[in-house]
Amino acid sequence: MSFQVKQHSSILDIDAAAWNVLAADSPFLRHEFLGALERAGCVGEGTTWKPTHLTVTDADGNLAGALPLYVKYDSQGEFVFDWSWANSYNHEGLPYYPKLVSAVPFTPVTGQRLLITESGEFTMIAAELLSAARNLSRKLNVSSLHVLFPTDTDRRFLSNEGLLQRKNYQFHWHNDDYKNFEEFLARFVSAKRKKVRRERRRIIETGIRFEHLSGNEPNEEDWDTLFEYYARTFLRRGRYPYLNREFFREIAQTMPENIVLILARLNSKLIATAICFRSEDTLYGRYWGSLADFHSLHFEACYYQGIEYCIKQGLSRFEPGTQGEHKLSRGFTPTATWSNHWILDSVFGRAIAQFLDQERMHVDTYMKELTDHVPYRKNHVIPLSTAHGPL
Repeated sequence: MSFQVKQHSSILDIDAAAWNVLAADSPFLRHEFLGALERAGCVGEGTTWKPTHLTVTDADGNLAGALPLYVKYDSQGEFVFDWSWANSYNHEGLPYYPKLVSAVPFTPVTGQRLLITESGEFTMIAAELLSAARNLSRKLNVSSLHVLFPTDTDRRFLSNEGLLQRKNYQFHWHNDDYKNFEEFLARFVSAKRKKVRRERRRIIETGIRFEHLSGNEPNEEDWDTLFEYYARTFLRRGRYPYLNREFFREIAQTMPENIVLILARLNSKLIATAICFRSEDTLYGRYWGSLADFHSLHFEACYYQGIEYCIKQGLSRFEPGTQGEHKLSRGFTPTATWSNHWILDSVFGRAIAQFLDQERMHVDTYMKELTDHVPYRKNHVIPLSTAHGPL
């Protein structure tokens, strides 16, 4: 079978409908999402994310595969932390940046990176994409190629092709066909169950009420407030937000059905938001912001409301974002996430491989410790994900 590989400096140069067939059900891989990042200036010219996507077309000119790819000039917005690698390169007088990264910018969510339809010849097309990415790495003289948060299928292929494998974890909630929130909570040990009820009661007693909206339902004024709260979360930490108002304005119109807005109001005033995304089976908690600190409001808006939404909508999983051991006591369980890495310098490659072997042992041990502290009763089977298990 004859294929042609092309390099694109913008997602906007690729047919949206054809790309979305490859993106399948992921809201973050949709052409609308990646295109909005470019049009709003969150990636591209003037940023440290330079698009350089790869596509494979068949003999008839049809899009058969794609690899979302960026030249990166720092490690911000990736959530697979390689600062120590960069420091080691710098210590030896070698440049670590630029590097090539296959990822969704600012989005630590597991998903396809080798975008190939189920009916496609996966191994053949994936090999074309990886070969092109390696050739591009050499041509650009980058230090490394990184594939962040790949699916099992992707990472197994990449590992078999010699890319190093790195393990980390997040906390996910899994729906055991619960009829309502109380049935879910009934699986907890008594002390943990009382704690959750106490946190939720505080919100009710304060008079805070919630609503769930899709992306195109809030008016412009409410969206302005939502963005203000989102930006404030970053500014409090001394950083500018990754995303701007134009990005949210665009996706609210182009992909509203994938956006779930959890809004908190007190006396009709909008006081907090959790901006989430959804696929057919998963809710993704992404951004949080509030007017001021209210006791337990973060837990309610970012966790309990999302769980209730999943139960009502019949979604199987809720991924509320990275880090946060405090999620454990609220019913989220440790779930493995992965990344693959190709280090062009063989000496650094061997050193990083040894580091990853040691790091994986620590991650495995810590995940085991975390699992021993879940809030569920001992006779309850912990609904761990099988989607991101070991090779």
